[in-house]
Amino acid sequence: MVVILYVVIVYDVGVERVNKIRIYLKQYLNWVQNSVFEGELTEPEYMKITSHLKEITDESLDHVICYKSRDKRYLDTDEIGTRKAEISTII
Repeated sequence: MVVILYVVIVYDVGVERVNKIRIYLKQYLNWVQNSVFEGELTEPEYMKITSHLKEITDESLDHVICYKSRDKRYLDTDEIGTRKAEISTII
């Protein structure tokens, strides 16, 4: 059985790594705000992404937070203002 996770990844990294991380995450997740991505991933995809993020960040300078839930329904969010983009399904 494939387990699907709902993931929100936020990051604060050195300017020289911002675009590299953004371009990488756009392959898998929806870009919803500067330095914020969200969407559904399988567990193997999640492991692959977090492993690659460890390789391309400088852990002594950068900070990445990965929030995950088994289902978006269990993630309570409040939004103020206009979204950067609507959430879409990535094919």
